[in-house]
Amino acid sequence: MLKKGFIYFVLFIFLAGINFFLTVKAFAVFDKQAQIEKILSDINEDKNSQFYSSNAPINNKGSNTEVSLADGRAANLKAFFRKYNSPLYNWADKIVEVSDFYQFDYRLLPAIAMQESNLCRVIPDDSHNCWGWGIYGTTVTKFDSYDEAIETVAKGIKKEYIDKGLVTASAIMKKYTPPSQGSWAHGVNTFLRALE
Repeated sequence: MLKKGFIYFVLFIFLAGINFFLTVKAFAVFDKQAQIEKILSDINEDKNSQFYSSNAPINNKGSNTEVSLADGRAANLKAFFRKYNSPLYNWADKIVEVSDFYQFDYRLLPAIAMQESNLCRVIPDDSHNCWGWGIYGTTVTKFDSYDEAIETVAKGIKKEYIDKGLVTASAIMKKYTPPSQGSWAHGVNTFLRALE
């Protein structure tokens, strides 16, 4: 009888140990899921202003302390352009410059270019038009250079979209490419995240 009681005791301890292990694992999974949901929630809270501000380094002219911040945005773009063998590689600085000038996220132009033309690898001949800007039906807007295209598209994005309150990829999509059923915005958002 004592032997049988000992076997039940060992079995009880064994099952209690397994139960404890599974409970700890379940809490770890729930905690990780909660962290993921928090991150997604934080992203969604910022979605109404994701293109409205520049990511330029802060310039505090009122301070006597001299601080030099390295602006890695152009380097980030160059790495992205190199990865996808884009002809925009030499225009990374220009994209950051015009994005700052027109006060929107420097990642927006490259994200649209990736969605529209695979970063300028599939564009109409001699057009320099990586953004599908003014291309519809048989109409094709051509630019003399990437400089002209970047400047024109950035100015148009600011004036025709951001200044009119269209500050998310989904809102821009409704005017930029109305037939899209969400795939355009999804692609742009995907490339924005890839550039973070």
